[in-house]
Amino acid sequence: MNCTWPGSDELMLAYHQNEWGKPVHDDKKHFEFIVLDSFQAGLSWKTILHRRQGFKKAFADFDVNKVAKFTEKDVLRLMHDEGIIRNKLKISGTIKNAQAFIAIQIEYGSFDSFIWQFTNGKTIDNQPNSNANIPPTSPESDAMSKALKSRGFTFVGSTICYAYMQAAGMINDHLMSCSCRS
Repeated sequence: MNCTWPGSDELMLAYHQNEWGKPVHDDKKHFEFIVLDSFQAGLSWKTILHRRQGFKKAFADFDVNKVAKFTEKDVLRLMHDEGIIRNKLKISGTIKNAQAFIAIQIEYGSFDSFIWQFTNGKTIDNQPNSNANIPPTSPESDAMSKALKSRGFTFVGSTICYAYMQAAGMINDHLMSCSCRS
């Protein structure tokens, strides 16, 4: 039996089987997950996943250097883009996050080097037996949220950071009965 959260949605199932919980060490993929998880705040992952291609197009194929240079003109353009969630604070926040992401890359050599410090470079395996055993936050996501906010990131509360850590394989919350564990 696999994790139950994807339901029967084909896109959710494919994401669960092929991406969720697999360790990410590529900065472009990290930035993509930061963008998508930031937009998820207050929404369902299904809503975001079904607009992933729209986000990819809107945010320059998740090229952090291009997004960091977006202007108010780009914000206005994206406010009319039906392929994404048209939330001005989240759009502006993504630009701000791109700039902060680059600052971390410069300081640490890569965003990957910075972000994996919150789990000591290893995947935390919670070994949940049911969805009820999966917490919305952790001490690690609390620390990550605090560190990202102190560096100028927005829409990175502890719950969003926890979801990001799950997506990036920093936390393994696949149910013990899930086929993705083998």
